[in-house]
Amino acid sequence: MSELLEAPAAPPDRVRPTRSWGAALGLLPFVGYLVVFLGGPLFFVISGALSTPEGQPTLDNLVASVTSPQYQAAFVSSLVLSAVTALVGAVFGAFLAQAVLTGRRDGPLQRIVSTASGVLAYFGGVPLAFAFIAALGQTGLATAFLRGVGVDLYGLGFRIDSLTGLGLTYVYFQVPLMVILITPALEGLLPQWREAAENLGASAWAYWRHVALPVLAPAFGGATLVLFGNAFAAYATALALTSGSIPLLPTAIASALSGNVLANQQNVGLALGFDMVVVIAVVMVGYLVLQRRAARWSAR
Repeated sequence: MSELLEAPAAPPDRVRPTRSWGAALGLLPFVGYLVVFLGGPLFFVISGALSTPEGQPTLDNLVASVTSPQYQAAFVSSLVLSAVTALVGAVFGAFLAQAVLTGRRDGPLQRIVSTASGVLAYFGGVPLAFAFIAALGQTGLATAFLRGVGVDLYGLGFRIDSLTGLGLTYVYFQVPLMVILITPALEGLLPQWREAAENLGASAWAYWRHVALPVLAPAFGGATLVLFGNAFAAYATALALTSGSIPLLPTAIASALSGNVLANQQNVGLALGFDMVVVIAVVMVGYLVLQRRAARWSAR
């Protein structure tokens, strides 16, 4: 009895992890890279947006960047194009990822789709614009084939250098990027959750509505924000495909920085760049918040 009445042994002291200064020193090249290639340009953009060409502080550049009709049109076009292509890419990418994961895990189909997504998600710029012009241009291969079977795209009002054509081009790299982003979240859906729902009499729709979709919502929202930022900052594809005929914020920045501005408004291009930095910062903050919520389920 005396042994049973003895006080429990005190828990051992937690061992505090020692700081590895070697690991911290290993980060110095990366920190230096960020300071030179990210911090420097960011400081240049912000300081230029808040000053005159002579160096005097002013807010006129920011006011002009949000009140001028041409810049407002570019801002609205970029927001609409980014939002639409992000939603379309997110929906189709999520369905594609789920369709692939329903097959055999680590099968050839899953490996092919994951590899192709990793390549196509970063296939952009001038090569992508040339590929779409060669396929869906007025004399493109796909256009000629459809015209041969009685479907005249350009007779129906389609143009590859229009906002619709540009959106179709953006969707081409948005869908595979969504596959890469949403696949880990879909793989995190435990089979036990579906089995428990089926044992309780839930249908497939009820399982997705009450279990899977609430769990996937933060990851899906965060991935959609990444797609929005990806389209919002795209420049080379839009410039090569439309030659600047569609007002977009990246092309407006390029035009302003190349000198196509009114007198005493040389820094308006930097103010437009500052506006873009603000939008991307808001997108990234929203992404980090949603990722933190999504990580709660992956940690369980």
